[in-house]
Amino acid sequence: TADYYTVDRRLGTNSDLAELSREVHERGMALVLDGVFNHVGRDFWAFKDLQVHGAQSAYADWFSGLRFDQRSSFGDAFDYDCWQGNHDLVELNLKKPEVRQHLFDAIRSWRQDYQIDGLRLDAADALDKDFLQALSSFCKEMDPDFWLMAEVIHGDYTQWANPEMADATTSYELYKSGWSSFNDHNFFELSYSLTRQFGPGGIYSGLKTQYNFLDNHDVSRIASALKDPAQLEALYLLMFTEPGIPSIYYGSEFGFEATKSQNDWELRPPFHLQSILDAGLRPDLRRAVARFAQMRAELPALQNGDCNVRLTTLGQIAFTRSFEGQTVLVAFNNQVVMANVGIPMPGMAGWKFRNILGNGEESFVSENGLLELVLQPNSGQAWVSSY
Repeated sequence: TADYYTVDRRLGTNSDLAELSREVHERGMALVLDGVFNHVGRDFWAFKDLQVHGAQSAYADWFSGLRFDQRSSFGDAFDYDCWQGNHDLVELNLKKPEVRQHLFDAIRSWRQDYQIDGLRLDAADALDKDFLQALSSFCKEMDPDFWLMAEVIHGDYTQWANPEMADATTSYELYKSGWSSFNDHNFFELSYSLTRQFGPGGIYSGLKTQYNFLDNHDVSRIASALKDPAQLEALYLLMFTEPGIPSIYYGSEFGFEATKSQNDWELRPPFHLQSILDAGLRPDLRRAVARFAQMRAELPALQNGDCNVRLTTLGQIAFTRSFEGQTVLVAFNNQVVMANVGIPMPGMAGWKFRNILGNGEESFVSENGLLELVLQPNSGQAWVSSY
């Protein structure tokens, strides 16, 4: 970041962002900006002042770990704390009231000028917890529905996602257990993660949301991570039915491939929509993703329901999401052969379920409490109760 109040000139102008915001909201969508508050770039105006005036700069205490007894790797007459050893990213002193005010005023301007609906908090695990609490209070006073999502990889997500801080975090555990359970033909990993996090007494069952993804700008594209591309559609179904908010990284709905390396630019290519559409890339996958999104939007159980794993084997898994009398059962098969499964549904004998994604066929829970399903290879199914 060079200036929190001015759009990067490589991307456009402030008026361009205002126009984008108008177009987004006219389509009934929300606009969430990436809030990078832990660090700034070396072109940040206050850091440029520090380079000129040194210890006499009025902004010397805006930066963390400033030391004038040594030089930075860029040859500055001082050294400073930086994010993960990268001196391009200068850490801010978030305990400084003037720094907080500068950032909060920027957020207020984004709300006023672009009507933003939330922030994705970059490197949230590095943010000072007191700052995060103050940030949350400021944003919620501005708008109680303002959404804060914290980027976190490891640790107990409730340290950042709680009533005093963020509304959600990136769910890297579900990301990992999802694709590797398909790759390794071992659904016990996914079963463990779902139960530990969202099952009865799960550590995150009290969280309103989590932020789910199959890939993003920091990891390999899911089409490259999967060993068998035939499983891609089923994996998207999993993301749209497990607890949390599903997200799609641009281009992956076309089956884009890219492997994480030292150079992340392959993960973040230019996106020329019309030429991609003309190439006819994976229309089947795009239709499936759209169908899954519509299904989730129509079923409250998939938005707000609890989560109970009903069946786990190496090759098959089934879980239910229930909310206000509605139950959705989701089942998956990661094998290359068809599977006949009997899914235990205790206390639901006689209940009728309808296949949401199929031809609307119905199946009943037997007297001994089993729902018998036939699962095609590398596939998933979703059934909703109609009892």
